Amino acid sequence: MNKKHIFSILGFLSISATVFAGNPVRSGSAGASELLINPWARTASWSEANTANVMGLESLYGNIAGLAFTEGLQAGFANSQWLVGSGIQMNAAAFATPSGNDGVIGIHITNMNYGDIEVTTTDLPDGGAGTYRPTASIIGIGYSKKFTQSIFGGVNIKLYNSSISNLTATGLCFDAGVQYVTGDNRDFKFGITLRNIGPSFGYSGDGMAIVLPVPSGSHTSTFDNRSQSFELPTQLAIGASKRIDLNARHRLNIAGNFISNSFKKDQLTGGLEYDYNDVFQVRFGYALFDNRFDGLASEAFTGPSAGFSVNAPTGNGGNFQINYAYRLTNSAFMGVHTLGVILVL
Repeated sequence: MNKKHIFSILGFLSISATVFAGNPVRSGSAGASELLINPWARTASWSEANTANVMGLESLYGNIAGLAFTEGLQAGFANSQWLVGSGIQMNAAAFATPSGNDGVIGIHITNMNYGDIEVTTTDLPDGGAGTYRPTASIIGIGYSKKFTQSIFGGVNIKLYNSSISNLTATGLCFDAGVQYVTGDNRDFKFGITLRNIGPSFGYSGDGMAIVLPVPSGSHTSTFDNRSQSFELPTQLAIGASKRIDLNARHRLNIAGNFISNSFKKDQLTGGLEYDYNDVFQVRFGYALFDNRFDGLASEAFTGPSAGFSVNAPTGNGGNFQINYAYRLTNSAFMGVHTLGVILVL
């Protein structure tokens, strides 16, 4: 794949932004919203501004093209205390390894645990009939490849499942991404990714059944009710980043990103990272949403985020990373804490 081909792909994806432009009128009408939640600490502390420069295992969410930068085996786990006060937790685990011919393969799983919820009925509107536990899971496999010294691309296939005690929804979607590296010191990057492309699907199961009395008799009958299919929350993200080498030990990374959402407001994000000798990093990010339509800041994550990473060498070029991120939310919640570890061998 040469530069002419790659820029044709970038042009096509950029034009697609008009197709998937943000539409706040449709906000909340898509399903599988868990696909939009970033489970990883490094990218979360950037406010997801690093579409262009995300690398390694966390690329399985941010931009699958960055997985091609993986050297050696990587395994990671992260836990998010989601919207603190709601009792919701998110766990993610992933594994990535080079597969030969400049390719890298990664496997990831994310699980959303909403806790126990009281069962309510018309006779027991305040509960007392037991509890149920909704869950949502995303399982995926991604492949990324270095096509030239400057061009990296990949595809990520994801299986989504959401279930409660008597209803389930399962669907398939995929991501595609490209990163382009340039500059005299390979210090400028451009990235673009299209996420959550797939067919509509809906819920099915015993929970859709309705028991009603038969008007002409004393017995009841069960009627099956069909669920309306929902579309997936497609996103197009375009970003750029610049590395500034202050000296041999100190450097800065600056990144900016535009996210076009098909079912909610478009988003602008920016991030800054200070890196000391690849041992310690601290990051800051900021997210803004396009509120021109209604003048309302209706998104929970409008505002700042921050985080840090500590990388402890393990010998033979490997390291053990501890990553933390905090995302500020509006006054209804107390933010999101994400703590994760990544082992690089």
